[in-house]
Amino acid sequence: MDGAAFDPWDPAFAADPYPGYARLRAAGRVHWFEPTRQWLVPHHADVSALLRDRRLGRTYRHRFSHEEFGRTPPPAAHEPFHTLNDHGLLDLEPPDHTRIRRLVAQAFTPRTVERLAPAVARTATELVDGLLADGGGDLVSALAEPLPVTVIAEMLGIPPSDRRLLRPWSADICGMYELGPGEEAARRAVRAAREFSAYLRDLVAERRRHPGDDLVSALIAAHDAGDRLTEQEMVSTCALLLNAGHEATVHTLGNGWWALFRHPEQLAALRADPGLLPRAVEELLRHDTPLHLFERWVLEDIEIAGTPVPRGSEVALLLGSANHDPAVFTDPARLDLTRTDNPHLSFGAGIHYCLGAPLARLELVTAFGELLRRAPGLRPVADPVRRPGYVIRGLSELLVAC
Repeated sequence: MDGAAFDPWDPAFAADPYPGYARLRAAGRVHWFEPTRQWLVPHHADVSALLRDRRLGRTYRHRFSHEEFGRTPPPAAHEPFHTLNDHGLLDLEPPDHTRIRRLVAQAFTPRTVERLAPAVARTATELVDGLLADGGGDLVSALAEPLPVTVIAEMLGIPPSDRRLLRPWSADICGMYELGPGEEAARRAVRAAREFSAYLRDLVAERRRHPGDDLVSALIAAHDAGDRLTEQEMVSTCALLLNAGHEATVHTLGNGWWALFRHPEQLAALRADPGLLPRAVEELLRHDTPLHLFERWVLEDIEIAGTPVPRGSEVALLLGSANHDPAVFTDPARLDLTRTDNPHLSFGAGIHYCLGAPLARLELVTAFGELLRRAPGLRPVADPVRRPGYVIRGLSELLVAC
């Protein structure tokens, strides 16, 4: 493998990984990456198939101990992070995953999302009001971050006075999803996991005493054939809804507006025909993917394109590369808001397909639509500032004028 094709710690690569992905795809279908001891999988067909392959899992603990799987247990000091993370849907496998997803789905229905539409629209309007009143500002901190956090906080019944805590907790916890996070990142994640867990336990206890019209109360009430969510499962589910539930929206709004600014003909076409917006959101999710890598453990010996990948290995499924695979997407580097055949993998696939995808789409269509309608002169005034990290890839600042 060309060593320059994949360097996730190089800021230049993280800023534009797509040429490197093209070299990876041209060089083969699976590559050993020694720095993280993972198999990199860059092609859409393979990524899509492996996301659905039950011989791989987000965890191995449902079948093997750490020792049986040839892995070293995480440090005891990291326990608060792993307790919170490992009881959430994202990192569980059947039968626990099946049971919890079924229970959560009772509370997180399409009708629930549909009922959120007025709240999403109201929040987007208020945030755009502020941006317009200021004549512009940072699109990330003024709109992209507060919109999904506010929506999820309302879903969970978190009081407005506490919502300032959520984004920092989420950012610190998500730092552990980067490749090879250091001890400082782990320390921040552990502290955030401990504080967020304690907050959510108090919230769950309060909703047990005084149920309300919110998702936490619905999760407490959800049951099926005698099954109920444990307190830890409820806490981990609520944390996951915040962490995973807003990252796609935050970074697709930032990445998406920067892409539109760099393709003024596409932005003009969208302004001229707002009916393109749902299709445009799918293309923006594909074109500059918010989540670039999803890991899976190999639970049984497999082959990828004739390459043996033994049990105990870890594969890194390159979603950003899959979304630019010319075998699936015509002229993949081109932003085409009219693209109709768009099987992007930005929300994953298989049993771990993002439960919050309908909400993310609602937020994105609403936020893009509100700005397109009310800020026809929106323009950048400086190059964006990229957030550190490669796996969750987005902007930390995008200064605009209205």
